[in-house]
Amino acid sequence: MKAARFDYLRPGDVGEALAALANAEGAKILAGGQSLGPMLNLRLARPALLVDISRLKALQQLEDAGRTWHIGAGVTHARLEDARGRLSGGEMLSEVAAAIAYRSVRNRGTIGGSLAHADPAADWPLALAALGASVNVRGPTPRKILVAHFIQGAFTTTLAADEIIESIDVPKLSRAGRYGFYKFCRKTGEFAEASAAAVLDPETGVASIFLGALRGIPQPLTSLAQQVAREGKIAASTEAVSQALAQSVSGLDAVEHSMATAVVTRALMQVLAP
Repeated sequence: MKAARFDYLRPGDVGEALAALANAEGAKILAGGQSLGPMLNLRLARPALLVDISRLKALQQLEDAGRTWHIGAGVTHARLEDARGRLSGGEMLSEVAAAIAYRSVRNRGTIGGSLAHADPAADWPLALAALGASVNVRGPTPRKILVAHFIQGAFTTTLAADEIIESIDVPKLSRAGRYGFYKFCRKTGEFAEASAAAVLDPETGVASIFLGALRGIPQPLTSLAQQVAREGKIAASTEAVSQALAQSVSGLDAVEHSMATAVVTRALMQVLAP
């Protein structure tokens, strides 16, 4: 099947892109196209106008902003993967990027596009929520929103039709900071059946664990994270994780609960490894 007919615009800057979104009903942003492309061909998406922002230099930044890494929405997964060893305090970004799908997908897919698409099984919404990252949104009124609040449900965000993700700010971990990210896929490169991200940083007081893929939004496991920060490995046992999930995430069936317990436990094993 081929896409339904649409108009196409390649704006010269972010302002022109925003004007097009404001003036054309049913417009959609095209960044890497790794999610939108198949949806167009299957006619699950039928935009009247496609606004191609893939070549806008203003969305390509990857900058050290002191306490954070400032990442343009148009930065590809491959670029973050290839920055391994050069993202001090942001090493988790490279590891997560390297595990996304296949290299051909990583060459085109963007971090901003992944957040805007908000697939429950995607890696960036989960990892960035655990890192305490914020989304910088451009529109009639610029906004800064925590990733954990930006995702509202499966394929649903707070992004309005006349807004665009401009960049993401990711807080750096200290030298004492540790992280873990684990996902269960039936086949390498496929979307996760269940996933988890954990970040502990005793110097900054950060303690976060999020469960992904099994619900529309990344599920915070705040009590478990705080307990692990206090007690270490004792609080990260399979039994403790299972109990925490039963108390924090409702509606999981037996198989989902088992997968959730496994991915959270594996992520914590990475955090607490000697």
